[in-house]
Amino acid sequence: MFVSRNGGQNSYFPVISPLAAVPLGDHVLVETRATLLESFTANGHGYDTSHYAALTYLQGDFLVSPHLTVVAGSYLTPFGTYNERLTPIWISNFQNGPLILPLGTMSSTGTGGMVRGSAVSRSSFSIDYAGYFSARSGNEQFLSQRSSGGRVSVYLPKQRLELGTSYGRLLQGQQANFQGVHLWWEPANTGVRFRSEYAHGAHSSGYWFEAEMRPIFWGGYDSWIGRFQPAFRMQQTFRNKPDPSDGLPGVNTRLADFGLVYNLPHEVRLRASYSRQFSAAGDKNIWAANVTYRFLFPAWKGKK
Repeated sequence: MFVSRNGGQNSYFPVISPLAAVPLGDHVLVETRATLLESFTANGHGYDTSHYAALTYLQGDFLVSPHLTVVAGSYLTPFGTYNERLTPIWISNFQNGPLILPLGTMSSTGTGGMVRGSAVSRSSFSIDYAGYFSARSGNEQFLSQRSSGGRVSVYLPKQRLELGTSYGRLLQGQQANFQGVHLWWEPANTGVRFRSEYAHGAHSSGYWFEAEMRPIFWGGYDSWIGRFQPAFRMQQTFRNKPDPSDGLPGVNTRLADFGLVYNLPHEVRLRASYSRQFSAAGDKNIWAANVTYRFLFPAWKGKK
């Protein structure tokens, strides 16, 4: 259940997001995620309602070797990190995604093929990669743009540090290039996590960074105080030319997000946040609160 107050307007969003991972033998995995949402938005005399139900992605993974997986179907575009890793509603610290999320992700999904895997894996470092080609699709369940691109990341396990770069090329309409970099750092035994991304497009660019902390020094993650998770995210977008198609604000915008998460047992999370937006289009406050419950169960018995 999501609740938000954006510039004085109240909205309510009950959401169900089912996910299925179906192994077919030792080398094939079919995975999919969907979103079912009901929206209630105040209009001054009552509430406007709308419905939304769609597949987020539907893909088949063929595990060729420890270094190569071939993906086919509708998949999340591997540009940056947020699109693939943090969009599930039970993971992110904030109700809304970063302002720069549309840059390079080409409508968030691609329809076609992708190769990915670990190019090099050593005790001191590892390098992973992902490359894709997407066809244009106007199907309401599999919307995508004709594009190509990929991502390369280096991970240092001792430092628990990841640094990567992404590239995307839009191959339809007004063709455009997108570049991005990301940095994640999770120092060991501290309860601290830092994430950041920067993306650049033809007519806009921007960044976000997010820091969170779990006070684990008083009883660990499962103590009553260790379940608290304060978070802060700063983001900014820059506009050098009008472009209503890239999904970013039409003017330079800054947004500071302050959040607090409480991690209850059994995968229940309570989240609340306050955001302050500064832009030439007008400053405003954004309040949000939600509760998520994530549960897992096997669809059928596995082989022993």
